[in-house]
Amino acid sequence: MTSTAANPPRRAPRGEGDGTKRRLGPFGITLIFLAVVVVATLAASRYLTQFWWFSQAGFTRVIVTQWGTTAVLFVVGFALMALPVWLSAHLAFRGRPVYAPMTSRRGPMDQYREAFEPIRKVATIGIPALIGLFAGASAGAQWQLFQVWLNAEKFGEKDPQFGLDIGFYVFAVPALRFVLGFVLVAAIFSLIAAVVLQYLYGGVRIQQRASNKVSFVATRQARIQINVTAAVVMALIAVQIWFSRYETLLSTTSVAQGADYTDVHAGIPARTILAAVAVLVALLFVACATRGNWRLPAIGVGLMIVTGVIIGVVYPAIVARFQVQPNAQELEAPYIQRNINATRAGFGLDDIDVKEYDAKTTAEKGALRSDAETTASIRLLDPNIVSPAFRQLQQNKQYYNFESTLAVDKYTFDGSSHDTVIGVRELNLNGLGNDQRNWVNQHTVFTHGFGVVAAYGNQVRSDGSPAFFESDIPSTGKLSDDGETPYEERIYFSPNAPEYSIVGAAQGTEAWELDYPDDSATGQVKTTYPTTSVSAGPKLDSFFSRLLYAVEMRSEQILFSDRVNANSQILYDRSPAERVKKVAPYLTLDGRVYPAVVDGRVLWMVDGYTTSSTYPYATSQALDDATTDSLTASSSTVSALAPAKVNYIRNSVKATVDAFTGEVTLYAWDDQDPVLKVWQKIYPNTIKPISEISGDLMSHIRYPEDLFKVQRTVLSRYHVTDAASFFTTQDFWQVPADPTTSTSGNSANAKRQPPYYVTLQMPGQESSSFSLTSTFIPGGNSDRQILTGFLAADADAGNTAGVKGSGYGKLRLLVLPRNATVPGPGQVQTQFNTDSAVAQAFTYLKQGNSTIELGNLLTLPVGGGLMYVQPVYAYSSQGSTYPLLRYVMVSFGDKIGFGTSLSDALDQVFGGDSGAETSDNDGATASSSAGGTGDGTTTDGTATDGTAGGATDGGSGGSDTTGSGGATDGGSGGSDTTGSGGATDGGSGGSDTTGSGGATDGTGGGTDANSGTGDTDSDAQLSQALTDMQTAWDQGQQALEKGDFTAYGKAQDALQDALDRAVAAESAAKAASGK
Repeated sequence: MTSTAANPPRRAPRGEGDGTKRRLGPFGITLIFLAVVVVATLAASRYLTQFWWFSQAGFTRVIVTQWGTTAVLFVVGFALMALPVWLSAHLAFRGRPVYAPMTSRRGPMDQYREAFEPIRKVATIGIPALIGLFAGASAGAQWQLFQVWLNAEKFGEKDPQFGLDIGFYVFAVPALRFVLGFVLVAAIFSLIAAVVLQYLYGGVRIQQRASNKVSFVATRQARIQINVTAAVVMALIAVQIWFSRYETLLSTTSVAQGADYTDVHAGIPARTILAAVAVLVALLFVACATRGNWRLPAIGVGLMIVTGVIIGVVYPAIVARFQVQPNAQELEAPYIQRNINATRAGFGLDDIDVKEYDAKTTAEKGALRSDAETTASIRLLDPNIVSPAFRQLQQNKQYYNFESTLAVDKYTFDGSSHDTVIGVRELNLNGLGNDQRNWVNQHTVFTHGFGVVAAYGNQVRSDGSPAFFESDIPSTGKLSDDGETPYEERIYFSPNAPEYSIVGAAQGTEAWELDYPDDSATGQVKTTYPTTSVSAGPKLDSFFSRLLYAVEMRSEQILFSDRVNANSQILYDRSPAERVKKVAPYLTLDGRVYPAVVDGRVLWMVDGYTTSSTYPYATSQALDDATTDSLTASSSTVSALAPAKVNYIRNSVKATVDAFTGEVTLYAWDDQDPVLKVWQKIYPNTIKPISEISGDLMSHIRYPEDLFKVQRTVLSRYHVTDAASFFTTQDFWQVPADPTTSTSGNSANAKRQPPYYVTLQMPGQESSSFSLTSTFIPGGNSDRQILTGFLAADADAGNTAGVKGSGYGKLRLLVLPRNATVPGPGQVQTQFNTDSAVAQAFTYLKQGNSTIELGNLLTLPVGGGLMYVQPVYAYSSQGSTYPLLRYVMVSFGDKIGFGTSLSDALDQVFGGDSGAETSDNDGATASSSAGGTGDGTTTDGTATDGTAGGATDGGSGGSDTTGSGGATDGGSGGSDTTGSGGATDGGSGGSDTTGSGGATDGTGGGTDANSGTGDTDSDAQLSQALTDMQTAWDQGQQALEKGDFTAYGKAQDALQDALDRAVAAESAAKAASGK
């Protein structure tokens, strides 16, 4: 007999069958710990680094207020949404009926209840919580809305319909709209929760009687809960309807924005009645809760629907169709007038100086003599074209660059103000070679740009290149006092600065930042940012800060590099516009940021706007549409404003960003703006008063372009201030298309012409001023391109510390008579392009493989009329090319001038004597009046007592109508229409159109009575000129291949001279043949 031992019982794994849970092992604990560390580090890298940035910038209050308000609103929004829904669900479950089962048979609802019961607690808590999370996030995103409401100011003006202060609409209406909608949604969700759960648990049943009638049966608890919640919903609807009465003043459905005749006489009364009906229905629901009669609220809801259709839709439609439309102009007139007044006030157009201007169209001799200041300041340098010239002549190294569109400013030196084209030599890491592109170089060595480059706006050098008055590395010129640099040239903060740089070195460490290139043995000067005395970015003085920034910048080198030390600072968010937007999130920023040398610093100037879309009765304007033009469409530097519709805008803040330290300073430019006052209450002590603006800084403040663009767009309609005329729309204007973007000068697809900064004296103005200008042509679908209006804003803020210039911001509008035939920009461009002399010159340039680019077409109210001036640039199509000013075109009335200088072109238009003074060649002032007879000597390029003005040492010869203009030492000879133009030592001879007669005793030879060769040899002259053109072209190409830009420049001068002689010879030949 064998026996077997019994198998011992198997021990159950721990946690199975003993009622205990399995404990988390070390591996699981480690994973959780690591997950928490990673999440905490990511959160800290996002929020702590932001806090450090704001703290270093001096705007801690901004981020704390934003975060605090967002958090409070999130909690309040979560509670207002989640609690009512949860409470409704909880009450529905607690008040459910309890039935004893009469049979074992289960109905459909029993099955649903059984399926729902296991998840009931999760659902009744989780669903309200989830809804609450979305609601809280939505509320938190409205932090600006609520801060503005809580800190609201009065405008001091009342709306014309309800007599409420404008501030109610600007500050309270947006917040109230959100609150009412939010609370109504919460009430509706609560009602839905009550009905669903009461039905699920049998509190509400739908029964079918023997008579096939369906009855609605509810328990007392269900009846009370549903009816009370429904009463709350109807009460909130009543409040919303009542509130919508005020929103009619913001309506966009009428002829002119705001409440019109139908709204006032039908819509608003109808909403008042509907609000009362909604309150009545709410009371009926309360009555049903106590009496149990469902018929009353059902009748009430039906009555409200019918009433809403009849008095809310049908009645206003009847009024509009049968009363308003047959008499629209008369009935709508008072409301259109409200719209006109409000719109002009909202966009700052209620104080425009309007002047009827009967512009002359006949060019008379000496017509410009009284406009000497304007003509002397005519800007020939187009900032949208000459950036390549700045790069070729002043870039210095491949790792520097200039923006594609330069800025226009004004600087005062040598006793006078000069319109200026200025650019900053920014750092461009894309210019580094592949062997230079590594983390050390890109983030610790190449850290900043260097200096500004500035050129006269109204003159060029003899070869057509910009005439710089500030240039080179280190900087020399008028702003640097001949080599002694009084301003900080290092550019660490700029629009195109790298993502981040790390600056600062330990004490005693050799500098490693490249400061600027030089001719030393190493080829460079190095520097160390003075982080011990200057704060430009958050510190990297601890392992923790380095870790967080390594995560934030996704760059582990920040954590491990020896270049990062206790004295290091990290510079990021370096774009001036980005920095201002972060510290002033309530501002809409202008699309152009421009540099200025102020009080020994390079400052970036940023214009900030406060806006609103709820100014009652004012028409809304889309900012992106108004600010888009040919410049923003083609430039990488200047941008249109972001899409947004506003009907109130003010340039309330002028901001500066220091290019060396990144310091942001905000100034309250319009301290009377109620919107700005609100934000000053929200962020106290973050905006400085205008009294702290220095005189030097004040001299560089200008009227902002985007505000002007918005105003001119609105003014194209709202220059009409009479309601009856506005209704007909026949006098509406439009901003013309930029004719320089179309070869025909009139393209339907062309973008609007941008406004231009020029120095001019408007009719009726005591003296000239730096201004921003634009033109208007007829609106609608008309093909007429005649000029209808000219707008100028005084952009000169003066130079007195803390005091805004008395004329700054003044808008002046010249309105041309309806029967005027002054050509608009498109027509003028067409005249230029089809002129025979222009076409011939352009043909010759193109045959020489040059590319022509038309500069900005400026419009100037001078000589009692309107004159157009346009520079013409030429590029070589091969080699390292940049634009050179070759010609200037002028138009006045039906006269066209085309010359190699402004004075030449002016004299052609104004009969040889425009009376103007110009400075378009190397700073010499050329008088456009004809000289007398004599020896032809000059002073500063101006002819005195002679037939012709010769220029010496780079001066520009005067215009000569009867004798010869000579030039020495690189000067440009004057225009000579009947004599000969000579040139020595590289000078360019004057244009000679009829021959080379000898001249003695001041009398020029030509085809008149004096002897000299006439026109018989014009063909030979043309042939010789064409040969010389080919020779000069070949020499230029050879110079380019050798990289000899000096020789290339001389070849281009020779090419230009030959081209001028060819044009003159062909004109002479045509004149001789009678063509």
